[in-house]
Amino acid sequence: MLTPEQRTIVKSTVPLLQTGGEALTTHFYQIMLAEHPEVRPFFNQAHQANGDQPRALANGVLMYARHIDQLDQLGGLLAQIINKHVSLQIEAAHYPIVGACLLRAIREVLGAEIATDAVIDAWAAAYQQLAGILIGAEEKIYADTAAVPGGWRGARAFSVARKVAESDEITSFYLTPQDGGALLGFKPGQYIGLRLVVDGQEIRRNYSLSAAPNGWDYRISVKREPGGVASGYLHGQVREGDTLDLFPPAGEFVLAEGDKPVVLISGGVGITPTLAMLDVALQGQRPVHFIHFARNRSVHAFREAVDARQARHSQLQHFYVYDEPAIDSADPAGSEQAAHATGRLSNAQLAAWLPASRDVDAYFLGPKPFMRQVKRQLRELGVPEAQTRHEFFGPASALD
Repeated sequence: MLTPEQRTIVKSTVPLLQTGGEALTTHFYQIMLAEHPEVRPFFNQAHQANGDQPRALANGVLMYARHIDQLDQLGGLLAQIINKHVSLQIEAAHYPIVGACLLRAIREVLGAEIATDAVIDAWAAAYQQLAGILIGAEEKIYADTAAVPGGWRGARAFSVARKVAESDEITSFYLTPQDGGALLGFKPGQYIGLRLVVDGQEIRRNYSLSAAPNGWDYRISVKREPGGVASGYLHGQVREGDTLDLFPPAGEFVLAEGDKPVVLISGGVGITPTLAMLDVALQGQRPVHFIHFARNRSVHAFREAVDARQARHSQLQHFYVYDEPAIDSADPAGSEQAAHATGRLSNAQLAAWLPASRDVDAYFLGPKPFMRQVKRQLRELGVPEAQTRHEFFGPASALD
């Protein structure tokens, strides 16, 4: 239990975390990943290399210290962390490892003069408080998920029923439970965890569910990333009939219930969760404005599927934006003719594609620079910020 004195000490470290938090978390990951190989499967090494993971943790630690007296202010951040942990099946036994490495990093980066015994004791108590909150919330989700029809805990074996190329870069995998049992439902926008063994090393990854719940299979649609260990393995080595280990669906980036018009804005592989949202929104007869950005026609996945839905549903309006006007075999007419716009989208053009009323539920997902632009444009065009939602495929970061 944190004492008032310890709370004061933790808050006093906020200026240090603002200036040196990323150095501290980078050192933390170096210690933990070098000395505790059992936790390596939970971390994407690409996110370590580009600094996204240390940066996200530094921001999280800073926010926790800043709001140590008002943890309710962390609601969105905590929910995001909890769902990521659940999707990867992080357990209570992992928390002492993280705590010990974090305290060691604080001592070694800040030095003994700043990281006194009192500071270390205060942060130890603060970490125990946070760990207790996360462990309790995650355990409840694990138990609740295992108790409902079709639910499970830990890994469950699924067969790759179909493998379908959706574009030059994205391939879909249709996954069915090997045990023939019921299949847990999910909310459109959620993702599953996947456990793979690549070259003898276990890795865990999240992938959005790219089709609405149907009761018999899950679909994930994976972009092959240059040098991507997991995506390269899935594209290059996994075949129809193979077995994959899945963890249950999780995630807070979900379609809100209601009758407001839905705006779905995606870039690249960010289209995947919006596809499930699109189908569920259309089932409820909600107006949908679907806006997708891609480099060109050859990498634009699911265009035909969205076009077909537009032909069947008068409440759907769809728009495509391509970066490149190059002509290719998939688009002999030229990308600029196949898209509704090319290049960077202006506020005026986006405004013309949005509903006349800005009282909408808006969702956007894609590369971080793209999301920064979309968030700014929606705000400038009058969409209430409380009614906009976004998700990160990798570690979260500030978009402002």
